[in-house]
Amino acid sequence: MTRCAAAMRAIVRGCITSEMRFLLTLVAILVTAGLTGFLLRPRAAQAGMLNVGDKAPNFSTNAILGDQTIPVHLIDYHGRRVVLYFYPKDNTPGCTKEACAFRDGYAKLQNWGIAIFGCSIDNADAHRAFVKKHSLPFPLLLDPDKKIAKAYGADNGIPILGLDRRVTYVIGEDGKIVAVYPQVDPAMHATQIIHDLGADKPRPAATASATPGTEASPKPVESEEPEDRDVE
Repeated sequence: MTRCAAAMRAIVRGCITSEMRFLLTLVAILVTAGLTGFLLRPRAAQAGMLNVGDKAPNFSTNAILGDQTIPVHLIDYHGRRVVLYFYPKDNTPGCTKEACAFRDGYAKLQNWGIAIFGCSIDNADAHRAFVKKHSLPFPLLLDPDKKIAKAYGADNGIPILGLDRRVTYVIGEDGKIVAVYPQVDPAMHATQIIHDLGADKPRPAATASATPGTEASPKPVESEEPEDRDVE
């Protein structure tokens, strides 16, 4: 009888130990998964996103267009609508879908005189490879110190990686924000922008002749480093 009781106690202790180990392992897995999700989740940037009606912060920087490095000053686009889209990283699946969709719709935006700029923290070499690989016809801004992203509340989209969040602003002819897209489907976003801006419709001949879709190509700059910005 004593031996039976001792055996039962041993069995119970073994079951409890096995159950506790299982529970502790499960808790550890859940905590790790939750912490990883928390660190990698896209979140609102520290500076706060801009709202419709806000003045678009001015900036001056260099950009990659084709195989050239060109200067870009936002103030030079006063009187035109500008699509400024921030994205996390060159040559990643979602960012590639988004860029290629804008490439495919670029002629419609250009026909309406709408400028478009992509912006991420990637360097000139990464931008140039991205542009070349996917034949992107629009400039990619250089913003390695994230001054532009911070001004537009697009920095720290994925804090642990230091990448920009995916957000798009449309800047009106008067230099004010007219639309904000904080939730973006990379594959469909360009189509949405083109539709919302009316660029999917034929442009009236009189309007088309009054405002050309393109301006003279900016002169390339010698340095690939971003020039001093005047983000305001």
